[in-house]
Amino acid sequence: MDITTMEADVRPRRAMRLAGFSRVATGRLDDAAEEVGRIFCPHELVPLRGATGDFYARHNCAAYDGISVNYVAYGGSVSIDPGCLERFFLLQIPLAGSARIRTATRDLPTAPGVTASLLSPTLPTRMAWQDDCAQLILLVGRQLVEQRAAALAGKPVRPVEFDPAVDLATPAGQGLHAQVEHLVDFAEQLGPDRRLPPLAAADLREGLLDALLNGQRHGLSAAIEIFAGRAESLPCALRRARDFLHANATEPLDLADLAAAAGTGIRALQLGFRRHFGTSISEMLLDVRLAHLHARLKTAPADARIIDIAFELGFSHLSRMASAYRAKFGETPSATLRRMS
Repeated sequence: MDITTMEADVRPRRAMRLAGFSRVATGRLDDAAEEVGRIFCPHELVPLRGATGDFYARHNCAAYDGISVNYVAYGGSVSIDPGCLERFFLLQIPLAGSARIRTATRDLPTAPGVTASLLSPTLPTRMAWQDDCAQLILLVGRQLVEQRAAALAGKPVRPVEFDPAVDLATPAGQGLHAQVEHLVDFAEQLGPDRRLPPLAAADLREGLLDALLNGQRHGLSAAIEIFAGRAESLPCALRRARDFLHANATEPLDLADLAAAAGTGIRALQLGFRRHFGTSISEMLLDVRLAHLHARLKTAPADARIIDIAFELGFSHLSRMASAYRAKFGETPSATLRRMS
């Protein structure tokens, strides 16, 4: 039976996504392992003992600058052993069949509309895809996720390990699923011969990173909540101080004015920032200004001068600004400006 016939057999049970982005379509086990391995990473692919149904593999992939969205389906039931992914994170959303994910600490069943899996690059993983399993898979580069997590947490870049279970019945799980579906829809509308517009690519990437890092639990979740001031009910003085920083981010920082706006002393304010936000006043101001700079660069004309925008936003040390910007957004200010042009 050839691959076209095998896919026709299962087509009534599910709609294949990203059909115009076909990368692998084969009924041969060895070819599937080799070809899919080139796109993701080398892995062992073995039919499960006692599995029924004809084997086939289908992989459709739309890739966009550090992120790709994929439709992967295996006929019958197979065991997949990629070990550690190393270079990327994988969000796997079941569309048909079922899968069981085994990491060092979890044995996780997944099923359509119930549970998805989120694999981290440093955790060894084995999987069993069962009963003609098909999944939408989001691949996000490791560096992109870890740099953004560090910026959100106010910490140096370090490995990030997610809880592998994504509950698709919760608002966070549904939101993440919707982000992936939106990217799939966008890719299908564009087709394989057109690039994702830079502004749309940036918006989709920001939405996905936010849904992953703020919606799913991982090793830096607590630090991100502290840095963002969500970990506990903030004292009114700190809330007023934070709001003052956001409203006056482009002005020179005057601690006396900030303390007056907050209604407390300078020293109490400094200690409060450390305790409740896990950062200093100046570090929070830098983070706010970087967000303003990113927003300005996304709408700036191609001939805009980054140095002029930076000075308008209160940056005086341009090399420090560029380093902090790269840590927060995973690229240089000039790269953002070029992509948006």
